[in-house]
Amino acid sequence: MAQPDALAADLLDGLPGLPMEEVRARRAACQRLETQLSYVRRLAQGRLDIVAAEIANRRLGTSDDRTLVQQLTEALADRITSPGSGHLPLGLTPGEVDEELLAGLDRAAPPSLVSAPAAMGDDDLRRVATALAAFERQVSDRRRVMFDRIDALQEEVVRRYRSGEADVDSLLNR
Repeated sequence: MAQPDALAADLLDGLPGLPMEEVRARRAACQRLETQLSYVRRLAQGRLDIVAAEIANRRLGTSDDRTLVQQLTEALADRITSPGSGHLPLGLTPGEVDEELLAGLDRAAPPSLVSAPAAMGDDDLRRVATALAAFERQVSDRRRVMFDRIDALQEEVVRRYRSGEADVDSLLNR
């Protein structure tokens, strides 16, 4: 079976007529992409936190690399318990992350810039912060689409079990 395209516009078309294995494969593809998106979103948030900390330090007149390094733990830890969709991650690692997704992050904020925010001018810092915020929103929007697709695919699996179209015993005999 070919790997389903989680972004295909017709991914959810004709679900009731698809074989159960195809529904599961599509759900798994969406879950894999959501995990990748979550990982890249966290990278973007981390870079944005670093840039925001540098902007705040400059506002307070305390901008230097040593001050930022001392604040990194606090700057990067503020999202540890952020509100979410309630979906638990299925894997702890994102696997192989789409290169274009990572390239988008690097276009918004190259690691070389974020690793030395004190070397950036005020305008560059604001530009990077704006680009990172826009990128993070874009990735978040894609994640929401994946959550909607995962939910629809899961609902189809549940529907089949409830209606008797799928048999729980078939899971045990794999």
